[in-house]
Amino acid sequence: MHLVRKIEVLVQMHSVGICGSDVHYWKAGRIGDFIVKNPMVLGHEASGIIHQVGPNVHHLKAGDRVAIEPGIPCRLCDFCKSGRYNLCPDIVFCATPPVHGNLCRFYKHAADFCYKLPDHVTMEEAALLEPLSVGVHACRRAGVTLGSDVLICGAGPIGLVNVLTARAMGARRIVITDVKEDRLEMAKQLGAHHVINVGSGKSLDTITSEVEKAFDGEKPEKTIECSGAEACIRMGIRCTRSGGTLVLVGLGPPEVSVPLVDAAVREVDIRGIFRYANCYPTALDMVASGLVNVKPLVTHHFQLEESIKAFETAHAGAPGTIKVMIHCHREG
Repeated sequence: MHLVRKIEVLVQMHSVGICGSDVHYWKAGRIGDFIVKNPMVLGHEASGIIHQVGPNVHHLKAGDRVAIEPGIPCRLCDFCKSGRYNLCPDIVFCATPPVHGNLCRFYKHAADFCYKLPDHVTMEEAALLEPLSVGVHACRRAGVTLGSDVLICGAGPIGLVNVLTARAMGARRIVITDVKEDRLEMAKQLGAHHVINVGSGKSLDTITSEVEKAFDGEKPEKTIECSGAEACIRMGIRCTRSGGTLVLVGLGPPEVSVPLVDAAVREVDIRGIFRYANCYPTALDMVASGLVNVKPLVTHHFQLEESIKAFETAHAGAPGTIKVMIHCHREG
């Protein structure tokens, strides 16, 4: 018998998506100050089926299909009480050293961070609520609303979910940049109104001109930077309208050189995000209602026994690769 505490559930894992941080831990053994010092299970974009519930869990039962929000805060600090639990200094987050992730057959988790799925939402869609929640949090921090003009820098998985989210929140025009044509093509399919390839040695002046042209001679009021590259952060500042907002989503070098004075004198607000808070219910509603379709993001499928091959595929990033999904359940 598995030991499940009063407010916990035991989840039989089903689908786990591989994200950039998983690959980075696998290859480099660290992300910033988070260092892998002992063997660690990866995985935090996940869904599963409730196998067992603790005695004080009443909103879930065995057999329920759930999406798993991977971070468990202390619930007691000022950050938690004010609703910004993603900033809790004692948060326990799946696959962040030394905490194990949920790429496994069974995983024990806090019941209040498991979200029951409507019958028509698939397990893969549920696993993608994690990156989609990043998009929800980023667009909220940017203030995206009906009629917003939005520039998204980087068309990786996080950039693409920001396209989906910005469109769902009513953005008027969405322009996205990247250096890979296949990613830009996918962004167009998901709802971006214009794409710009910023490769081939283009200068910042040229890129800025192309961005303004895409917005009919204006700069966007909202920019969401998803690459973490210094050049793209500089571009984001330069391309954002005076009085606008730049949100930094991508994580790159710990220190970068940016035109900060330009941002200051034009009152461009620069905001960061760290994961998300109170976004899973919104992400689930967006998918369940059909407002957002995340299914095209899943391009590769592997079984748990093929995890090494799955990680190699995600790391290689061949054209057409977006989200690699590992299925943890045994067939039959």
